[in-house]
Amino acid sequence: MTKGLIILLHGVGSNGKDLAGLGAHWAEGLPRVAFTSPNAPFPFEHGAGYQWFSLSGVTSANRAERVYHAREAFDRQISAILAIHQMQDRLENVVLVGFSQGSIMALDAVVSGRWPVAGVVAFSGRLASPLPYDMPVKTPVMLIHGMADSVIPCAESEAAARQLRELGAVVSTQFDASVGHTISAQGARSASEFIATCLA
Repeated sequence: MTKGLIILLHGVGSNGKDLAGLGAHWAEGLPRVAFTSPNAPFPFEHGAGYQWFSLSGVTSANRAERVYHAREAFDRQISAILAIHQMQDRLENVVLVGFSQGSIMALDAVVSGRWPVAGVVAFSGRLASPLPYDMPVKTPVMLIHGMADSVIPCAESEAAARQLRELGAVVSTQFDASVGHTISAQGARSASEFIATCLA
């Protein structure tokens, strides 16, 4: 029987294959855990790849609205994945792992209360969800961010950590010097250890 399921959520303009290798890298240390890395539901407007919501004209003022309107397609996709893996009633064995825009959606999934999963790992992301929050405090979160990130500043994860802790969530953070908008080897190792704890 599958012990757990990790759903990998890629960044804007990318595709599921981009994070599939991360799952393959983790598989040996996470036995009986299944991995899936879907494409986001919408084609990227400015080239190849996919997106969870449009970045055209996005601002700090309208980003939360974009996230809100992305929920329906996101939830439909997550529900379909859970059905395939027969995990609909086993959210306590599911971990969401996001990168960049995928992290925005992973954090939104839990902070909105819609998906009380076993844990969330957010690489190079931000908390951009509309209020009100309904965070399931039993869901631990790990935020990993490069301090040299010029796409989404590290300060966004620092702010997210503060907000999530104010909601009562258990939050782990790792801020890596000299790392840009990417997943470092150390970040990947730390995430794997965190996931193992979530699924223990």
